[in-house]
Amino acid sequence: MVKEDRRRRRSLQAAMQPLRSSLCCDEGDDGWADRFFYDLENLEEDDDVDLDIVNYDDSDTVSKLLETQRYLDIMQKVEDALEKKGSDMSNSSGIVLQDYQLIVDCTALTVDIENEISIVHNFIRDNYRSKFPELQSLVYHPIDYARLVKKIGNETDLTLVDLDGLLPSATIMVVSITASTTSGKRLPEQVLQNTIDACDRSLALDSSRKKVLDFLETRMEHIAPNLSAIVGSAVAAKLMVTAGGLSPLANLPSCTVRLLGAKKTNLAGFSTVTTSQFRVGYIEQTHIFQSTPPSLRMLACRLLAGKSILAARIDSVSGHPTGNKGRALRDKILKTIEKWQEPPPAKRPKPLLVPDCKPKKRRGGRRLRRMKQRYAITDMRKMANRIQFGVAEETYLGDGLGEGYGMLG
Repeated sequence: MVKEDRRRRRSLQAAMQPLRSSLCCDEGDDGWADRFFYDLENLEEDDDVDLDIVNYDDSDTVSKLLETQRYLDIMQKVEDALEKKGSDMSNSSGIVLQDYQLIVDCTALTVDIENEISIVHNFIRDNYRSKFPELQSLVYHPIDYARLVKKIGNETDLTLVDLDGLLPSATIMVVSITASTTSGKRLPEQVLQNTIDACDRSLALDSSRKKVLDFLETRMEHIAPNLSAIVGSAVAAKLMVTAGGLSPLANLPSCTVRLLGAKKTNLAGFSTVTTSQFRVGYIEQTHIFQSTPPSLRMLACRLLAGKSILAARIDSVSGHPTGNKGRALRDKILKTIEKWQEPPPAKRPKPLLVPDCKPKKRRGGRRLRRMKQRYAITDMRKMANRIQFGVAEETYLGDGLGEGYGMLG
């Protein structure tokens, strides 16, 4: 019996190898399929596992982060810290020192939550693909996709489903039109229930991620005071969490920081001319970016990313803990943007020069070119040589007699 089980495992692994190679070419190769093949390949010969019971159609099997003790402990500490937010923040430096390990754990947990959301999103997408295959090409963000799937369910007529507030109006219109011509079929009740459970799990993970960000935001003015002075506490927390910590953020180039948090946008039939032509991440949520005119926002984004990296590098070595360097960089950014908006200096007309009585002949070259430039026609003479259409020209003798003043009149 033992030899038969070993032979069965080996034959099953050999038979699954071509299937794994084909699934790895798919864009969703980091989903539940990877977990299945990982568990399959790491089965020990002595493990007493019934292969017929292995089932990855259940969301509890795919996603296990919410049930881990590490997740529960960190989230309990975060909720307790948020409750004490408004009670006593007088000794903020002491609070930050006590919560230093919690801040490090929250940064690592946020990365795990992002990965778990991606895994759950692939599970939802694989299950709901038979019902609405075109939806994955219309809605890219995992949370928006989960909300939409939970709202639609097995409904075939989207006119009966209220999608207001879930997506922009243009995207809702495209989704409704596409759903009317889709080739998908209704899901079985068990598959639909597992998909909705996975949507709830994805929304719960996103809610936990927001709580962690709120906790980090309350500590950012003491963790990274210079960075918070430039982009604000909320954006600084998002940048630090996305990068994986303050030190990894300080090691990134400014061109990468500019794209942290950028989402893949769906044009929904619109041209790129009428939409934003550049990708911006969390930097877009800063007050400086929003107050900058649209024509200068790309330049302001690059400037903000560069100065933010400088501030993050200062904070990573605990320099300028009061944040005065960050405030100085912020003032410099504002002055630069204000300088960009200044109008160009007015062009002054050249005065009429007095020519020499007997101009001397000069040989060709630099001196001749300078002489020609010195005696060139002035702006005043150019204006005198022009006349305005439909308006009588004013002359120095009056009634059209004598030399006219042209546009000078």
